[in-house]
Amino acid sequence: MTQSATGHTSLKDSRKAGHELGERIRADLGGEPPDALIVFSSARHDFAKLLRAIVAASGAKALVGSSSAGEFTANSYDEGAVSAVGLRSDTMRFHGAIGRGLRADRSSAAQQITANFEGLKSNDLPHRAALILTDALAGHADDFVEKLTTLTAGRYQLFGGGAGDDAKFTRTHVFFNEEAVPDAAVALEILSEKPIGIGVRHSWEPATPPFRVTESDGMRLISLNNVPAADVFAEFAESSGQIFHRQDPIPFFLHNTIGVATPAGYRLRVPLAVNNDGSIQCAADVATGSLVHIMSPAGGSAMAATVSALEQIQNEEPEVALFFDCVATRLRMGREFGFELKAVKEALRGAQYAGCNTYGQIARAEGQFSGFHNCTAVVAVVPK
Repeated sequence: MTQSATGHTSLKDSRKAGHELGERIRADLGGEPPDALIVFSSARHDFAKLLRAIVAASGAKALVGSSSAGEFTANSYDEGAVSAVGLRSDTMRFHGAIGRGLRADRSSAAQQITANFEGLKSNDLPHRAALILTDALAGHADDFVEKLTTLTAGRYQLFGGGAGDDAKFTRTHVFFNEEAVPDAAVALEILSEKPIGIGVRHSWEPATPPFRVTESDGMRLISLNNVPAADVFAEFAESSGQIFHRQDPIPFFLHNTIGVATPAGYRLRVPLAVNNDGSIQCAADVATGSLVHIMSPAGGSAMAATVSALEQIQNEEPEVALFFDCVATRLRMGREFGFELKAVKEALRGAQYAGCNTYGQIARAEGQFSGFHNCTAVVAVVPK
């Protein structure tokens, strides 16, 4: 059986916040230390003080987490806060791992992580999953997820997201025990007797015919149909009666993202800025030769992702969930983002959840849209 405890604090003092969360989670686990503790924290905190305090108070055997851009549980949501979930189980085993030097060598970072995966050496537990949190600002997150998939021979379900920094897009960290590390990725391996449910959904629809990406450079989208990318967006804004300011494009980009066409559906990419040469800086890679659309939002992705995740745990009762949604979704929806959080709570039928707003979302689940995403809800359900 698996036990869980979730916590949330808006205390500004990092040591006090960590102590409060650690004590609360241990108390809710019957005074026992969690086998695994997952922590999401605003960049406003002193990570070293926060992590030392939460480990000391909780006695956590393994801790992973990341800086974030909005922190929540089923009962609380705030910016500048900390959220956490602790797990104890006699039907699951947990192992933390870190891969450093992500920007310089994604292959090495992925190998550092998977070298610590016990499920690659043993088959005694049938279900394998891993929470992955990465410094998405290092770039090429899609390729990093692909390398993890290759190194694990596709035997693991993956879920998680890119670390945040309160929508500053300057410097992000992942957490490994008492360390806060930039330019790295962490993993929590979950080996289980029971299936872990992972749901992946977005609710965006094409608003334009397809464009061919005629030139790109990683996260820099240079031209579409041999026209500077910013000119294409400007023309679409005019035709759809919207305002597009090249010097302040975020209000437009939050409602008009990029959808990369794939056989499984549209993989979203959030535009962030217009460069002086008319190219557009994106939150994730857009490959040259891709077919893309400008996309418009609908609604209901969080609820749909939760329902899908619940279906995958078959007849098991949900114990707790981890929920990742994009910072761009929060910025676009404003106060209405609370409706997304409420929808997840209702779908979970009384089970708790914790999570955060991320810079991109990670999912690899059988029969679903896999890879690194933007503006997409990812929900992982852990059974009792």
